[in-house]
Amino acid sequence: MNFQPLGNRILVERMEEASTTSTGIIIPDNAKEKPSQGKVVAVSDEVKNIANGDTVVFGKYSGSELTLDGSKYIVIDVDDVFGIIK
Repeated sequence: MNFQPLGNRILVERMEEASTTSTGIIIPDNAKEKPSQGKVVAVSDEVKNIANGDTVVFGKYSGSELTLDGSKYIVIDVDDVFGIIK
């Protein structure tokens, strides 16, 4: 994959949520909420406080979905990132 975000944006691979609850109930795919965490895989040259490999938290409906080489990603504006998980 060779993708370089422009402007004040990052490319994120969403982290999948668990498919079962803590009590063992299986959650079907159509009932799952969109994950609001992901791993940063590409960063624009303008972004200084987020790096590749960081795990970020963002709004559930932020960004634009994109498929590259068969994998799904989301392009997010840095203003939609709530924070970095350390």
